[in-house]
Amino acid sequence: MSLAKNRIMVVDDSPAILVVMQAIMTELGIEHVTTCSSAINALEKVRQTPHQFDAVFTDLNMPEMDGMEFIHKLGELKFSGGIIIISEMNEKIIDLATNLARQSNAHLIGNITKPIQLIDVERMLKKMSTYTTVKRNSIEKVTEGQLLHAISHNEITPYYQPKVNRGDKKIKSVEVLARIVSKSATKVILPDHFIGVAEDTDLINIITFQLFEKATNEFKAIKSELNYPIKLAFNLSPVQLNDLSCPDKLALILEINRLKPSDIILEITENQPMNQSIQLETMNRLRIRGFDISLDDFGTGFTNIQQLKSLPFTEIKIDRSLITHVESDRFSQVLIDSLIDIAQNQQLDIVAEGIERIEELQYLDRYKHSLLMQGFLISKPKPLDELISWIHSWQRMINSNP
Repeated sequence: MSLAKNRIMVVDDSPAILVVMQAIMTELGIEHVTTCSSAINALEKVRQTPHQFDAVFTDLNMPEMDGMEFIHKLGELKFSGGIIIISEMNEKIIDLATNLARQSNAHLIGNITKPIQLIDVERMLKKMSTYTTVKRNSIEKVTEGQLLHAISHNEITPYYQPKVNRGDKKIKSVEVLARIVSKSATKVILPDHFIGVAEDTDLINIITFQLFEKATNEFKAIKSELNYPIKLAFNLSPVQLNDLSCPDKLALILEINRLKPSDIILEITENQPMNQSIQLETMNRLRIRGFDISLDDFGTGFTNIQQLKSLPFTEIKIDRSLITHVESDRFSQVLIDSLIDIAQNQQLDIVAEGIERIEELQYLDRYKHSLLMQGFLISKPKPLDELISWIHSWQRMINSNP
């Protein structure tokens, strides 16, 4: 989504701030801007048309209703856009505000300080454009018939993207990413175009097990390229945690391909709170069997930092919305510091996903001995033959730069 297409609301009791924000949005080419001097009035506008706004900028210290209560109310309305706070925030406030927002089912993107600068607003809007819920709203989906055709013609294809330890330069795992690859089509269809359709039409299990069978069969070729252990990371939809037989089905496919659950990381994305007893029971069953479990896209879901201590995850993946422009984003820096502290204390792996700029990689290099790296800057998702070629290139680079 280009910045100009964003639909923005600004909430602040200061008329001067509203004028400045309107001028900045005009400078950035954003035409759809709504300003409110009252959080109560702003809330009513969102209530009337909850999908009208892509992002809300809000002050914290306001009369009648303060910013934290406003964010809580937005969560109750299931507001799907991003929220940016206009206020100076220290580290403890950032941690607390983020956790409270997640408990309210609201997505806090970050904060900008006063006096407001155009470059900071632009950075927040670019960061917001990576937020998955906002992106999904504008994506054209395949039809159920097209998806059934892809399944019946064996077109669901695994692509692979590595997670690399910058410290020892080893590939720790490769993530399986679903694609539809048709012989008759000229382009590959990405998962955002069909996974939601699969979930809505109860086809997600068929796709999952078809893809899992292909990927586990191909994983033998990937493992043979390396002289050290590597794991296969595979995405599960949260709705599949409602199936208590899921661990048995996955284990059977592994047995056929002579793999063990300990070879597999199951990545679970929170697009809804995971608090149902059946979901927690399924996660425990998977862990008992020996599967690793990764919380994918941390930063876009509802799990707060403290809950990571009680849920049975073995890996945390930091969403790209926190990685984008991290070198200049104090909000993201504080959250990443907190996550790494918890990961080290709880002996969890932690992955920075969506690294696309050299500046992001350079900043994250300070964590290179405790953080795995993943993103287009390291390697784009690739089919099996291209992944093996990339592994050869990576190994040559390691050997020439020990």
